[in-house]
Amino acid sequence: MLRRALALSLLATPLAAQAGQRSPTVDSLLSLQSVGSPQISPDGSHIAYLVTSTDWKQDAFVSQLWVHDTRTGTAQQLTRHESGVSQIQWSPDGKWLSFASNRFESKSQIFAIAIAGGEAIRLTNSSSDVGAYRWRPDGAMIAFSAGSGAAARKARESSLGGFEVVRRDYVMQQLLTVDVAAALIAPQQGTARTPDTAMYTVGGFDWSPDGTRIAFSAATVPDANAAASADIHVLTLADNAVRTLVTQPGSDTDPHWSPDGSQIVFSSAMGEVRNYFKNSRLAVVDAAGGSVRAITLQFDEQPNFVAWGAAGVFFSGSQKTAAHLFVVAPSTGSISRVSGADGAMLSGFTLTQDRTNAAFVLASPTALAEIATSPLANFSPRVVTQISTQIRDWKLGLREVVRWKSRDGTEIEGILIKPRDFDPTKKYPLLCVIHGGPTGIDRPTLPDARYYPVDEWVNRGAIVLKVNYRGSAGYGERFRSLNYRNLGVGDAWDVISGVDALVAKGFVDPTKVASMGWSQGGYISAFLTTSSTRFAATSVGAGISDWRTYYYNTDITPFTVNYLGADPVADPAIYARTSPVDYIRNAKTPTLIQHGENDRRVPIANGYQLRQALEDRGVPVEMVVYKGFGHGITKPKSQRAVMQHNLAWFNHYIFGDPLADLTMTQPRTALR
Repeated sequence: MLRRALALSLLATPLAAQAGQRSPTVDSLLSLQSVGSPQISPDGSHIAYLVTSTDWKQDAFVSQLWVHDTRTGTAQQLTRHESGVSQIQWSPDGKWLSFASNRFESKSQIFAIAIAGGEAIRLTNSSSDVGAYRWRPDGAMIAFSAGSGAAARKARESSLGGFEVVRRDYVMQQLLTVDVAAALIAPQQGTARTPDTAMYTVGGFDWSPDGTRIAFSAATVPDANAAASADIHVLTLADNAVRTLVTQPGSDTDPHWSPDGSQIVFSSAMGEVRNYFKNSRLAVVDAAGGSVRAITLQFDEQPNFVAWGAAGVFFSGSQKTAAHLFVVAPSTGSISRVSGADGAMLSGFTLTQDRTNAAFVLASPTALAEIATSPLANFSPRVVTQISTQIRDWKLGLREVVRWKSRDGTEIEGILIKPRDFDPTKKYPLLCVIHGGPTGIDRPTLPDARYYPVDEWVNRGAIVLKVNYRGSAGYGERFRSLNYRNLGVGDAWDVISGVDALVAKGFVDPTKVASMGWSQGGYISAFLTTSSTRFAATSVGAGISDWRTYYYNTDITPFTVNYLGADPVADPAIYARTSPVDYIRNAKTPTLIQHGENDRRVPIANGYQLRQALEDRGVPVEMVVYKGFGHGITKPKSQRAVMQHNLAWFNHYIFGDPLADLTMTQPRTALR
């Protein structure tokens, strides 16, 4: 039976102006500014963060660097270049802010700007895009990763043109350093620390406290299929010697040093090669070598390292739809929650050098995500940005967490979004929006501003259910494993049982129910399209229609074997049981298919296959291909098209509007 979850403890001040009457349009949703990537200064006096805006002229989302002074409460914008910035970091002395930008020659380079003011200074002149980077603890050097072999590849293309040998022809990531004093005078190419002929590609890395060594993770090749090969290594700068520290089955990544330099903590699959839906662990190993010991065995979710201090190793993680900061004692594995109220939704943590204060992103059902800060000893968040003023006069739906029982008795949670004037005696259309992953999660946060204009439908008189189906993050390893060899099938149970529970409440019109989603959400919508007649319309965004097609064409083939247990030749039955096209004889639901032209994660053949199979059986179907995009649609104008196509589709099949011509997104009656 559906029941309302406990009220969330809101940490952000609700916006009284949300009682406004302006319904957000597609363009107003896409034009919203957002804040993120907070970085608190070593002494806590400033918080740097990114403000992302929509540049319609260059058709891009552009992030600029801002700094908030925690002592005066004032904020200032430090960068304005149209290329934007990313990867902001403080210098160890707090006098400089560094960032990555591609403002020169379209290659990402490292820049630094003085907190006291002035122009940004370019520090690197890498022939390849700079990847990750980190300051040495004394501020004298910066280590960074970049692709190796650029000159050789350029020479090859000059002679032979462009080609790629599949799963052999890689650009390996190399570790380099730059001297900061020299780079402030003129940008540096960097000193290679790992050879460009190394038989591994560098991932995450961290400086030792004394600055003499760098711990790094490395996989055999930069390919998602080789993720399980990642091990931990230590580089000694004096002679650039590399010593392998951790080598075991499964992925070991993201190393960080203890404050005294005696141990290293890292994210580990702990020997599990097939671990897509299993918990990773934070593990420690002596810097000199030895056995690996997991320290987060008591945490039944995915821990994300934040910092190591005197109190222990700080990490963030989800607990159902909430998200918190925790600390674990490395010696005992004892875990305590640092952040406060149960319903808090906190992310992006960064701590001061003394580990006494934090900055983070705070989300809520009544305000946009804001940057906040809090002491750790007495956790009491204080919001330092005012990005939510943008929606003061908006009319937005009410968001709450709901629960119900699925077909097999599993408890499922979801986010219910209702009109502000919701009347339980009325019957409403129901739109189901299904997240990707499958280890994604939906939270009761504002707003929905990319593919699906949820609040526009809610203000028109619909309710929306966002289903955290089995496999979703936040609910523990056992829950994430429930769609092992049950993909689509069990997921469909969870969506349909949620629909049934709401229909039983009496306020849903069962003839006006729809489903939509992207990636895994698109796959589940495709499964519902072909295996159920409960839905008046669906939208399949970058969804799998045939796991066999997917397996042989995707750039991440281990995903399928992880979840289905075998390849299509070894176990054809499981591929038939979980593939939407194998249920196509039952299909009757009008279906909109949306797909990026160059999608490698879910190859576009899946979209064409579903479109033709539906058309062959006389099912109303349209397919829209977004030119130049991969798995995600990342530019505002094309996101505008995605939303307008979804509006046109569901406004016809759910609200009865004239059927639109998707080539123009105008009603056909208006085009005659």
